[in-house]
Amino acid sequence: METVLRIAIQKSGRLQEDSLKLLKESGLHFSNGRDQLKAQVRNLPIELLFLRDDDIPQYVEDQVADAGIVGENVWIEKQKDNQLIKRLDFAKCRLSIAIPRSENYTGIASLAGKNIATSYPTIVKQFLKKHQVQAGIHEISGSVEIAPGIGLADAICDIVSTGSTLLSNGLKEVEVVLQSEAILIASPILTSEKQTLLDQLLFRIQAVQLAKNNKYILLNCPNDAIEKITNVIPGMKSPTILPLGRPGWSSLHSVVDENDFWGKIGQLKSHGAEGILVIPIEKMIL
Repeated sequence: METVLRIAIQKSGRLQEDSLKLLKESGLHFSNGRDQLKAQVRNLPIELLFLRDDDIPQYVEDQVADAGIVGENVWIEKQKDNQLIKRLDFAKCRLSIAIPRSENYTGIASLAGKNIATSYPTIVKQFLKKHQVQAGIHEISGSVEIAPGIGLADAICDIVSTGSTLLSNGLKEVEVVLQSEAILIASPILTSEKQTLLDQLLFRIQAVQLAKNNKYILLNCPNDAIEKITNVIPGMKSPTILPLGRPGWSSLHSVVDENDFWGKIGQLKSHGAEGILVIPIEKMIL
């Protein structure tokens, strides 16, 4: 019987969309219809399971799923027996404490004796213990931000992306408890066959992530400026240099981190670079 790697994905929401996009960019071929509970990858022995985000760590611990893509905040809160394999660089947010905008905040100590409503009691308890603050925790699920307005709690601890939900509910963010993003988790007791499949998937994901953070750059430059330009954009090992039909000029091809490009463009032009093209990279394998 063929070994199949089962990967749990959130069944709805933004985390699901970005997870499926990453898997498709990693070369997995599958169809996922509305309200579908599982999908078979056609070109690899992998099966996708669509589950509630909060349930994924438990399913991985129970070995119903071998791996899963989940929010780091959920993984830390659930404290299940699975391991973090890779940070995926999407679905970034923060878990923060917020209080009514009308209240004065003088620091973490001012939370002492307060009631904090949250869906993340484990994380909040650890945070309060770390800062030696005694406060009550009221565990609720959903619509946490309305708790102070209806007298259920004095403060909340919830996921924040833009802060607009807090603003619309008369709250202000006062403490960041945890930075979170999507992560790939897996069971620590995979068979060798399943570990091989997971390693293959991880290799593909890394190639996609590297490509997103880098761009392919082409430019024309005088031959006497090649060394200076190479020092600015050395590439992975060294740039590719091709002679142009124009005497004394070459075409230089390299790879540059997108975050560094705008800071280096002035240097390139000062060294005589012309006709600079920046091209997206689909996959990048080192």
